[in-house]
Amino acid sequence: MKMNETVQKLKYIFWDFFAAVVTWTLFFSYRKFLSGISIEYISNIVIHDKNYYLGILLIPLGWILLYFFMGFYEHIFKRSRLKELEQTFLQTFIGTLIIFFFVILDDVVPNFVAYYKSYFFLFSVHFTLTYVGRLMITSRTISRIRKGEWGFPTLLIGNNGNALRTYQEIQRQPLRSGNIFIGYVSIDSADGLLKDYLPRLGTITDLDDIMQRYEMDEVIIAVEPSQHEVLTNILTVIETYPVDIKIMPDYRDILVGSVKTDSIFYFPLIQIPRELLPPWQRVLKRIMDVVISLLVLLVLSPLFIIIAILIKLTSKGPIIYSQERIGRYGKPFIMHKFRSMYIDAERHGPALSSKNDPRITPLGRFLRKYRIDELPQFYNVLIGNMSIVGPRPERKYYIDQIVQKAPYYRLLLRIKPGITSWGQVKYGYAENVDQMIERLQYDILYLENMSIAMDIKIMIYTVLIILQGRGK
Repeated sequence: MKMNETVQKLKYIFWDFFAAVVTWTLFFSYRKFLSGISIEYISNIVIHDKNYYLGILLIPLGWILLYFFMGFYEHIFKRSRLKELEQTFLQTFIGTLIIFFFVILDDVVPNFVAYYKSYFFLFSVHFTLTYVGRLMITSRTISRIRKGEWGFPTLLIGNNGNALRTYQEIQRQPLRSGNIFIGYVSIDSADGLLKDYLPRLGTITDLDDIMQRYEMDEVIIAVEPSQHEVLTNILTVIETYPVDIKIMPDYRDILVGSVKTDSIFYFPLIQIPRELLPPWQRVLKRIMDVVISLLVLLVLSPLFIIIAILIKLTSKGPIIYSQERIGRYGKPFIMHKFRSMYIDAERHGPALSSKNDPRITPLGRFLRKYRIDELPQFYNVLIGNMSIVGPRPERKYYIDQIVQKAPYYRLLLRIKPGITSWGQVKYGYAENVDQMIERLQYDILYLENMSIAMDIKIMIYTVLIILQGRGK
């Protein structure tokens, strides 16, 4: 049965909202009781208090935003109840602190003991109500997965002993893990030991086509120790798709502590994280993108008008140059720039710009020097095609050439492309494929060191480069 992630998320959101409303009502009434109001009068006072209704509107929404910010509504079909208990405890602790110290109530509490009682009441009631509902939803989900009613389309990579053992171990588990094997991919042209159990979908050279043809949720890699040299090539391909990746460990992985599991029932596998940033940093990065993009588009709108007039007056052609680029997970999108070249600049085919490129207009040289031509890309950031900081998006024509020489370029497709990047700051624009590959090392380093702090540093250095006119 196909699982509907949106419906499942709505179940959690609805319960979290309901729990927050009930908790706020009980907490508001309890605070009135602590201030000396008799129980028989509390309900009448509460229903006539505008602060109560203001809280009903804002407090539950605040909780939902906090849960979203902390990544609770991600990977909802693959959550551990113990981990969920930890998450709910931490989220409740943070949320109640925020409410207790920043939400102003109009009642007067007689002493500090009453404050402690209020905080404990708010924390305990909210935690209990929220976790009970979450536990019911999660337990129901786990039950349906273990019974085989729900599952995750899974691809197994490997065709010999390790692959067969992995498949058999997963299949013979007393409680189902949710893996529904669609087929297997062999390392070479041989069918191997899995031919009697699963359909062979192709070899690792066909991985791209297979990943595009089938909607996989998980990929399990179970290669032989002698085949580990192909592991990098396999990961380079599948890490560019939104799937969970698990690897069959050997004894060395177990000894160094690489094998982690949340369950005592399931077959132990090394799991490669799908996301490179923790949830709160991913949300904060997107908030920064939206806020900064809106500010740039609004504040610099007079400059946009001036540039548009100058482009129109100095050369024939459109003001905005739009071109297809490749974004996250290899999905194409249309990127926008102020036109800095004469029309039909690529009538002889795709070509990168060079230092003294005759195709660039005199105004275009100025726009490129101060990177003003990139400003329309803040619209791409605003609608979610790009981020402010990320590897520069390239055309498929050049990506195909880069991948032939540097297959690991595909790793950059795990994240959104950006207006600026570590590669842009350290290397600048590339004039040919070889220079693109040289710049790639900086973008790979960014990939391995992504953080909000790193983004801020890159943005600061980019501004300095623009002010110094060191663009091209």
